[in-house]
Amino acid sequence: MNRFFPLVNQLSSYDRETLVSDLSAGLTVGVMLIPQGMAYALIAGLPPIFGLYASLVPLVIYALLGTSRQLAVGPVAMISLLVAAGVGPLAGGDELLYIRYALTLALMVGAIQFTLGVLRFGFLANFLSHPVLVGFTSAAALIIGFSQVKHLLGLNIPRSSFVHEIVVDVVSRIGEINPATLVVGLLAIVTLVLVRRVSPRAPGPLLVVALATIAVFLFGLDGKGVGIVGDVPGGLPVPQLPLLGIDVFGALMPTALTISLVGFMESYAVAKVYATKHRYDVDANRELVGLGLANVVGSFFLSYPTTGGFSRTAVNDQAGARTNVAAIFSAVIIAITLLFLTGLFFYLPKAVLAAIVMVAVAKLIDWREARFLWRVDRREFALMVLTFAATLMLGIEQGILVGVVASILVVLYQTSRPHTAVMGRLAGSENFRNILRNPDAATVDGVPVLRFDASLYFANAAYLKDTVEELTDPQTTRALVLDFYPVNRIDSTGLHALTELVESLGRRSIDVHFSGVKGPVLDRMAKSGLAQLVGDSNFHKNVAGAVREAGRNEMAMPPIVASAASDDVITQHELDTVV
Repeated sequence: MNRFFPLVNQLSSYDRETLVSDLSAGLTVGVMLIPQGMAYALIAGLPPIFGLYASLVPLVIYALLGTSRQLAVGPVAMISLLVAAGVGPLAGGDELLYIRYALTLALMVGAIQFTLGVLRFGFLANFLSHPVLVGFTSAAALIIGFSQVKHLLGLNIPRSSFVHEIVVDVVSRIGEINPATLVVGLLAIVTLVLVRRVSPRAPGPLLVVALATIAVFLFGLDGKGVGIVGDVPGGLPVPQLPLLGIDVFGALMPTALTISLVGFMESYAVAKVYATKHRYDVDANRELVGLGLANVVGSFFLSYPTTGGFSRTAVNDQAGARTNVAAIFSAVIIAITLLFLTGLFFYLPKAVLAAIVMVAVAKLIDWREARFLWRVDRREFALMVLTFAATLMLGIEQGILVGVVASILVVLYQTSRPHTAVMGRLAGSENFRNILRNPDAATVDGVPVLRFDASLYFANAAYLKDTVEELTDPQTTRALVLDFYPVNRIDSTGLHALTELVESLGRRSIDVHFSGVKGPVLDRMAKSGLAQLVGDSNFHKNVAGAVREAGRNEMAMPPIVASAASDDVITQHELDTVV
């Protein structure tokens, strides 16, 4: 039971204090979910009530199966945008068909996540590197924000996932902006920002929803062009089958795969943060199973794809959540709202829901991380910018695909050209270091020392050969020392390349010495015959011993000379006393 239902283990030490904390957190998040869920449903292109449906059953299923005790599962802005981008072109303007496609998408996402979890494929999320996620998230935040402009301005413009198309449509209809709608939306934004700064734990969205709804009712703003939610159906969701069929699955598969990975990454990232904070473990594969079943079961209860959210999880933790019971309390609040309170949302302005979305996603644009990457690694900064630009210009799914492919290419490039260092001896010691970082390190004339900082395998074997060719000169080089201590493994391609290298250098009368070769690597060298080709006397425990032996094997002992940046010269006596 503990293995399949982590909640059982959490309840084994449940007490009154934990109950009070969970109840407080559950009520807080439940209240927060009501306006937020309805707002995110608008992003997904669905009626607002579907945001509440998506906040009910998935919460309960994850509470039973998930390993994170603070994660708040439900509709989130990023996944809602992906739903709109994937389903919109397929539905052809048919609202009923659109809804059924969205429910089918939840079923497919859940099935994919569950399967990956059972097969222990949680590691696949590692292909979404941090720069890719930052670039994608920042671009998606802009798209989400601009997608709500029509509600904020009271304009009737087509749905689009491209910022430039939205801007063009708004500019072309700037004379049609409804002043009352704009004022309501701007006041909502200002209020949300002020409440968050003054009291971060206060339910700002619910306060704004209440005030705006009352204002529209009292002043008849709906008669002045302010768009309202209108009739919101009450009652709990009635189970129904999503659309089933090969054609439907084929059309939705790219979107389902994208949401499966992006949703899991978003959820698992925030789950790890709070697991570390509270000193417990989260299991990536169990998280996939929990999120997968939450989406599968939710799809039969009118839920579109869901995942764990950053902002709600932070509120859940701040409000005192200690176990997944807090999520069950949140679901109870949603159920009560669906049963008895939906009529209160009739006069809720859509501009307020748009304001809630825009304020929520504004913090997803990560300028700080962009500056950090610029300072630390320009290559990763370029990867982030590429993903950001591709998402804005090509589309949501295409953008993240470009980012993933680019990050894989970067990894392949880096592994095919690992770091190498020409080594020199530090004065007064037997330590050899990179001469580029230690310009005073002395080198041995005719005996270069090369350190290879990676395992040797098919992707980088040619690079090692090319590096050695550049380093050795038949006219001056008498021996080569390869520091193999950083090499943890070697494959057949690496063995063949190394054998060819030793033979090629041997034909030029260049002796090859190895330093610090680890046991498993030496075993493979012996089995392939490479160790016998090199000779036992040419394997050494450290670089200093290899350099000394390489020098002694020459007809005349080559002098040790300093690197170009040093005037020091190491004598024959100093070389003999290195080890």
